[in-house]
Amino acid sequence: MTDMASLMEDRAAAKVISGNLHTPVDWDSPKIARNIKKRYAAERRFKIYGLSAIAIALMALLVLGYSIVSKGYSAFFQTYVQLEIHFDPAEIDPDGTGDPAVIGRANFDSLVKEALRNRFPDVTDRRERRDLYDIVSGGASYDLRERVLDNPSLIGQTRKIWLISGDDFDMLNKGYISADTDEGDRRLNDQEIGWYNALTSDGAVEKQFHTRFFTNGDSREPELAGIWGAAVGSFYTLVVTLLLSFPIGVLAAIYLEEFAPKNRFTTIVEVNINNLAAVPSIVFGLLGLEVYLNVMHLPRSAPVVGGLTLALMTLPTIIIASRAAIKAVPPSIRQAALGLGASPVQTVTHHVLPLAMPGILTGTIIGMAQALGETAPLLMIGMVAFIVDVPGGALDPATVLPVQIYLWADSPERAFVEKTSAAIMVLLGFLILMNGFAVYLRKKFERKW
Repeated sequence: MTDMASLMEDRAAAKVISGNLHTPVDWDSPKIARNIKKRYAAERRFKIYGLSAIAIALMALLVLGYSIVSKGYSAFFQTYVQLEIHFDPAEIDPDGTGDPAVIGRANFDSLVKEALRNRFPDVTDRRERRDLYDIVSGGASYDLRERVLDNPSLIGQTRKIWLISGDDFDMLNKGYISADTDEGDRRLNDQEIGWYNALTSDGAVEKQFHTRFFTNGDSREPELAGIWGAAVGSFYTLVVTLLLSFPIGVLAAIYLEEFAPKNRFTTIVEVNINNLAAVPSIVFGLLGLEVYLNVMHLPRSAPVVGGLTLALMTLPTIIIASRAAIKAVPPSIRQAALGLGASPVQTVTHHVLPLAMPGILTGTIIGMAQALGETAPLLMIGMVAFIVDVPGGALDPATVLPVQIYLWADSPERAFVEKTSAAIMVLLGFLILMNGFAVYLRKKFERKW
């Protein structure tokens, strides 16, 4: 159909050029044939350019996705070492009272070290024992404490327990540290490699799903670090952002589109809103630093400050999207409502706003997704601090997922490389879900006029 339409257009153009529509045109003329051939060739080239652009974009996306997934999937699994732990009553509960407070103060780290010494009795040198103790993470003692508190009957028994390994041992088991590399070029010496081989041959080394990555806050130890604290901080920050930016943005859009007079003042306001949408995000961080921290003295590194700062950044996006959605409602809806006696406010609230709400929600969700991925403004207000505890509210110190990724990417340990990529995968998952939800709302409630 497209080729036929193009042919008809060429014939009509040829007739016009001839100066007489009734004069026969020689369609077999070499000149006309060349023109038609050039036009079809140009259309084919345009299609090829478009398909090539899409293919290049998809290829870049696949390369990026492969790079992130290949480096980060291993962070969802953690190496564990099986040791024979003797729950020594003299160490855990000397008085035999079973008091949880006494058990909680016990030195469970000594039980882990004793198990390692019993497993490798030939290690007697002090320096070698330090290396031996690094096989197991320092967090293993806390796991033993929780296990005994949950089941005090373990006191006095000897059990084989799976304990979380240290980060270097984990990297060796995952293949990031090669035993074939020169000893001076790797973090583990030949003796430590030998311990790993001995444990592996006994079936005392395995990889398990790393639940700590999703339930822990940040830590200096890579094997203990998790994203839960940053995820909760992101949640509180986005809640504050949404509660502030959504009502203010929608009300501003309604006023500018439905009630504001068309004069120089409103024109300046509209131009500035459009300009603010293109302002670098770090500028909003500088504004939040000066207003919220230096003037209002709000708590530094708190989600409430992050939410206030991101609300300023998100407002232009919500206003622009809301105005476009309101403008898309046909004028006949307004005229019919006014003709039936509705006031201008009733017309907007009862008729225009419900019809524009899908577009408004879509713009809002996209704005929230943009806020979720921002780092620069939050760095300016101090949310780059090292926060171990999971925040309990919007006023507690916290960090967010993008900043957590930034902190891990700046850490020297090799194990934090996979943590960084895994956190990026989680962040991208949230962004895809939010954008997918926005598309779903638009498709579900969209009306064609």
